Amino acid sequence: MWRNQPLVHVAAKYGVLAAGLGFVFLLILYAIGKHPFLIPVFFDFRIILFAFAVFFALRELRERYYGGLLYFWQGMIASLLLTLVFAVLTAAGLWIFATVYPPFTQEYIQLFREQVAAFPPDVVEKIGKENLERNLKAIADTHAFDLATLYAWQSLLISFFVSIILTVILRRQPKMN
Repeated sequence: MWRNQPLVHVAAKYGVLAAGLGFVFLLILYAIGKHPFLIPVFFDFRIILFAFAVFFALRELRERYYGGLLYFWQGMIASLLLTLVFAVLTAAGLWIFATVYPPFTQEYIQLFREQVAAFPPDVVEKIGKENLERNLKAIADTHAFDLATLYAWQSLLISFFVSIILTVILRRQPKMN
């Protein structure tokens, strides 16, 4: 059934591939001592991962299935489907991992507190002391599901911006005479 819908099939295929790579990258980062939730978003590996996955998915759709034509809406829908598959699979894997291996969440809480404690006074002033204290209290109640949900939302946001750029670049519309 899905094979008859190239938009869904191709997006799902690249979403599954990206999810597998993304989860492996998460584990590698954690194994080398870099907790994946404490890396700034602009250094996040998902930017490059989404760029490659969306690029190849849209190119395959355009060249193989749509005869060289790709409309903006097709690119955005394919990118959204790819990202949803990625977000659901990776968040599920992350939730299972963090549930089975509780030190993952505990280390995040500890490292977050250490990171906030090391903020210089001007950063604390910009963020607001009340906001920091509220976040420090809330972080104690963090569970595996919270981390998985956060990861999925971050993935959707990161992918949205990457998707817009790549869809505009890769779209081709019929030429008007």
